[in-house]
Amino acid sequence: MCGIVGIVSHSPVNQGIYDALTVLQHRGQDAAGIMTDDRGTLATRKANGLVRDVFRTRHMRRLRGNIGIGHVRYPTAGCSTSAEAQPFYVNSPYGICLAHNGNLTNADELKAQLINKDRRHLNTGSDTEALLNVFADELHRQHGEQLLPEAVFAAVEGVHKRCTGGYAAIAMIIGHGIVAFRDPHGIRPVCIGRRETDQGVEHMIASESVALDALGFELVRDIKPAEAVYIQSDGTLHSRQCGPAKGYAPCIFEFVYFSRPDSIIDKISVYKSRLRMGERLADKILQQHPDHDIDVVIPIPDSSRTSALQVAHHLGVKYREGFIKNRYIGRTFIMPGQEQRRRSVRQKLNAISLEFAGKNVLLVDDSIVRGTTSRQIIEMAREAGARKVYFASASPAVRYPNVYGIDMPAVDEFIAHDRSDDEVGDLIGADWLIYQDLKDLFLSVEYDNSEIRDFDASCFSGDYVTGDITEQYLDDLEKQRSDGAKKKRKAKLRQLNKNNDELDDLCSGSGAG
Repeated sequence: MCGIVGIVSHSPVNQGIYDALTVLQHRGQDAAGIMTDDRGTLATRKANGLVRDVFRTRHMRRLRGNIGIGHVRYPTAGCSTSAEAQPFYVNSPYGICLAHNGNLTNADELKAQLINKDRRHLNTGSDTEALLNVFADELHRQHGEQLLPEAVFAAVEGVHKRCTGGYAAIAMIIGHGIVAFRDPHGIRPVCIGRRETDQGVEHMIASESVALDALGFELVRDIKPAEAVYIQSDGTLHSRQCGPAKGYAPCIFEFVYFSRPDSIIDKISVYKSRLRMGERLADKILQQHPDHDIDVVIPIPDSSRTSALQVAHHLGVKYREGFIKNRYIGRTFIMPGQEQRRRSVRQKLNAISLEFAGKNVLLVDDSIVRGTTSRQIIEMAREAGARKVYFASASPAVRYPNVYGIDMPAVDEFIAHDRSDDEVGDLIGADWLIYQDLKDLFLSVEYDNSEIRDFDASCFSGDYVTGDITEQYLDDLEKQRSDGAKKKRKAKLRQLNKNNDELDDLCSGSGAG
């Protein structure tokens, strides 16, 4: 899961893109990048790290221009090399930069096609680089002395024909403007904003509406499935449906966990959807445990707070903040590797003993994936003096891999895989465990938007909306992206760096230059 932003303005965009990326930092903490266009001259800065660490004053001064795009990355493949920081760039045709959120499910076939048939060179294993080269190849096929909107939209239509999966992308065409497009199923989110200034209208594209709010842009609408928006450098906006939409199935995990509660995605308030998740979860608790002895409801900060508040209200028990969060530790779910996730939990949270001592506590979290965090938090609650610890998840059990851009690749890493709810409860150490029903999750989210009748809920249901996911694909994905595979890649990278250091020392010692 990543965050993307693009701005076409009448004044420098470097500070605006920086501010938007800090607002979208929750979508990726591995790397950040900005590219700007100053009347045909490209400026770029990207590296591993948080936004505040990647960009210094000297970098910002070089990012000149009134058009630019930005990206924050978290690695779905568990690879944390700066070579895969986005945006990516190719110089032909025109010079194109691209930032992408999601995952292409036919990336391997595309890479082979690009190398063998289209004669294009790829520097990394990133599917974003493949997507960029597909778009560049399709744009190269368009003829004409000028780059007209029709040519841009024809290129996007070609992308949709060749690429499958979930993706939202922003491309900057040097000297011309930016184009944003969304996959034909609308899995990954992206929206358009508009701002009136004394110099004229300015436009912004972002993964979440909260980034628009932070910069004073008004949310116009979401980009529709298979639609593209082209904003020329003079601010003129064009939009077109680039091929048929194959549904409207946004990722439901955006509402459960990833998106900020103050965002509006596909006309749906993330905050209100989480309130309704809490209401329906409370109803299920009352059905299964009508004579419960819960003294207090405590959320696992931060994304479960909204649901937990409603759970407490509907159960008629106290709501308390029992954990204090260290703001300087990243989100454990999106950390690349189980060991790093495990080490960070107790660094991230500390229990307030007064809220636990001698009480029967209901802990509410947004989801349970690997169970690492849940198990350690329940231990912390008991150490703080809780008499009984119950656990409720605002979403159903995660039992299947996500293939559209969320780092959930290996089934064996899911604590709920091939286990009953009671077995999961025993493993995490809860006195009892309760999950949200999938039907209730759908009802909680779809409430506001009559256009949406379906969601990508593949990690809960195993149903993949693109219809192209086979057992072989899932097996290959697990081999590439499991925690074990990540460890092997890290060890190989460490050895490579060690060899390079030894070679440098040898060259230095021998006087070679």
